Amino acid sequence: MPPAASMLSRSLSRRHPRSPMFVLFDHSTPAPLSSHLTDHTVTEARDRGWDRLSNGELLAEAERAGFDVLLTADKNMRFQQNLIGRRIALVVLSTPQWPVVRLNIERIAAAVNAATPGSYSEVDLPVE
Repeated sequence: MPPAASMLSRSLSRRHPRSPMFVLFDHSTPAPLSSHLTDHTVTEARDRGWDRLSNGELLAEAERAGFDVLLTADKNMRFQQNLIGRRIALVVLSTPQWPVVRLNIERIAAAVNAATPGSYSEVDLPVE
C-alpha cells in the first residue's frame, strides 16, 4: 500500500463515531420515527408535559434539560427563534406525514447526526 493510502487508512480507522445525542420530538414529529434513530435517545415533548409550550418556551426547556436536537415539522420556528448562542440544534422536516417521512429516514438521520449546537437544518421531503 502506498504511504499516503496507508496514512489515510489509519486516519479513517481512528475516527470515532458521533456520540449519541438527546433528541426531542415536538408534537408535529411522527412518533414512529424514534425507533429508527437508534443511535440516539429520543423523547417526545408530550412525555415531559411540554406539548403545549410555545416554541420559545419549548426550546428553552429542552436546552435546560440537556437536549442536543429539537426535531420538528414546524417550519415557522426558523423565523420565530434566534438560534445564535444556543446549545440546542433545530432540525425541521418539511412535512410530518409518516408515509413520506418513512421513505426518507436515512436523510432525516443524517440531518440529526450532522446537527451541531445552534445549527438549523431543514430536511426537504418530497411529497408525491
